[in-house]
Amino acid sequence: MPPLEEWPPSGLGADDILDGVSTLFESLGRALVCVNRNFQIVHASKGLDRIMGPGAAEAIIDLPIESVLGTELFGGEGSLRRALSAGDRREGWGATLQIEGFQPHLVSISTAPVLHSDSEVCDPRVAYIIVARPSQEDHRAGSAAPTVFSGLVARSASMLRIFGLIEHLAESDATVLITGESGTGKELVARAIHVHSPRSKSPFVAVNSGAIPQDLLESELFGHVRGAFTGAVRDRVGRFELASDGTIFLDEVGDIPVHLQVKLLRVLQERTFERVGESESRTSGARVIAATNKELRQAILDDSFREDLYYRLRVVPIEVPPLRKRREDIEPLARHLLARVGARHDRSVRLSPDAMRALLRYSWPGNVRELENALEYAVAVSRSQTLHPQDLPLEVSGAEPLPVTITRPLAPRPAQEPEPSPAPSPTASTETDPEYERIRSALEANQWRRTEAAAALGMSRTTLWRKMREHGLLK
Repeated sequence: MPPLEEWPPSGLGADDILDGVSTLFESLGRALVCVNRNFQIVHASKGLDRIMGPGAAEAIIDLPIESVLGTELFGGEGSLRRALSAGDRREGWGATLQIEGFQPHLVSISTAPVLHSDSEVCDPRVAYIIVARPSQEDHRAGSAAPTVFSGLVARSASMLRIFGLIEHLAESDATVLITGESGTGKELVARAIHVHSPRSKSPFVAVNSGAIPQDLLESELFGHVRGAFTGAVRDRVGRFELASDGTIFLDEVGDIPVHLQVKLLRVLQERTFERVGESESRTSGARVIAATNKELRQAILDDSFREDLYYRLRVVPIEVPPLRKRREDIEPLARHLLARVGARHDRSVRLSPDAMRALLRYSWPGNVRELENALEYAVAVSRSQTLHPQDLPLEVSGAEPLPVTITRPLAPRPAQEPEPSPAPSPTASTETDPEYERIRSALEANQWRRTEAAAALGMSRTTLWRKMREHGLLK
């Protein structure tokens, strides 16, 4: 390959050659982005303008790629950045393409390192290429590559449908009601809706209706004037005013008391409200996104939620499924969350195959929040770079914790069963040791088969043998 100072050959400009290559990709309906070894963009094809709008390709030149495709994928610990640095190729990953001044778009990207050869038409500035296409061409449920969308990570068809719906809402101001169990990521969905809306430059104001005392909730939502009640020493601006040009997110909307539901209904219908202690009407242009983990239809039957408010909120319904119903999302979520947890602890950690299998087996009643907490626990207790099943919480690894005290004497061993000579006999203090009871119970539950008992306890067979010897449990 010619030295850098002799390139490009034959009087052609570097950008001329890159534009020619880009034209080939555009013929296939693809956009080409080229970055250097510092992951700075050195070229973007006009195909990007067809995805984002005129001027998008020019707007990203010289920007770091993570500012355009997100730090989750291209930040210092990003999955695709690490893969490219290692010389690996990735295909079909979903990502949010964000350029200042343009509406975000969900795209499918493939990445590869450039294999420089002796060819004179290979720009030496280019270390990696990224090929992008509109996501609607590549929403294949169950594909190996996950999609990263405004902080959400998923592979399942149900979540990809939600991503697509959020994109379709990009030009809408419709009220949205997000339902789902606690910990499924309802607020992340709400934030993604806001980011992909024309209000993205305005505030996103979140209110947890269940966490605020009911006697203060009206003031939090609508504000109050000085002297409205004891302790109101000055005027206060409510959340609806703060979010006037943006989005207000009403989390746990099912916990709002009935008398405030009337006032909320008026805001949705007429865009007007009064501060507490004030008769003057004020206006709010805030877009309302609400969320709840309650069954609001049942609340309507119980007269604890207004039916007319329910239908005002449920203009666009989005139901976020629990993690146990989208198990294909567990692996990409775990890897994404582990990278985030590891960064907080300034550590680079990974999951062993056995640990990943334990995560996939568990039912996750606490959903994504419980998954992140389990990984936080594992990173805190482990000193290794690789996390194993025994590093996970007991309920996740399969070893349920047992009572810490024994309330009845242990049954004697059968007379025909000799005591193990090499192991010490258990003392009274040993038999009241919680670990002794936990190990003995696991052994008895598995007919004293060490392999099965070790798996149930989340430890290796060697560790189990050593602990059995310590507690006089060798048979």
